[in-house]
Amino acid sequence: MIGEGLVEEVVLLDVAGSPIGTFDKALVHGPDTPLHLAFSCYGFDQDGRMLLTRRSLAKRTWPGVWTNACCGHPLPGEDPVDAVARRVRTELGVEPRDVRLVLPDFRYRAVDASGVVEHEVCPVYLAELSTDLAPDPAEVVSWEWIAPSDFLTAAETAPFLLSPWSVLQAAEFRRSGLLGQRRASG
Repeated sequence: MIGEGLVEEVVLLDVAGSPIGTFDKALVHGPDTPLHLAFSCYGFDQDGRMLLTRRSLAKRTWPGVWTNACCGHPLPGEDPVDAVARRVRTELGVEPRDVRLVLPDFRYRAVDASGVVEHEVCPVYLAELSTDLAPDPAEVVSWEWIAPSDFLTAAETAPFLLSPWSVLQAAEFRRSGLLGQRRASG
């Protein structure tokens, strides 16, 4: 946990994905963002519906864009599953269950309309979530529980509505059939 006055750091990576140092999270994203470690988490309720969140309008990158349940950066030395749980609690106000890694090698680079670059090795996790969300308004402005197939369709037909990483991850999900293995209610 980051205490008052302490700097939250991200893990910098070389092109092979090996750690090479750390950098201040508040300063890492800019026009020349170095490759660093992150994660994405997709949440599902007990009926197999997928949680999509709309990023707060105050977010520095991709404000107001629909995306997966939660994203974040593991702290140096932090277990990735613990990092996912920490961010889910912070952003959504619930405790994730059954967190599992499904796309360990996902990475991307994307440039926001403001010129800020995301450049991340970003393993993707799935987790079960309670529908009793209490999102932090600084992170999430709104949310919807949808069928995974609707997410995949949106990523193909209206990618401009979604974060670039979720569009790329949807393509990976479609290729792998990972989301087709989950139950989804109407």
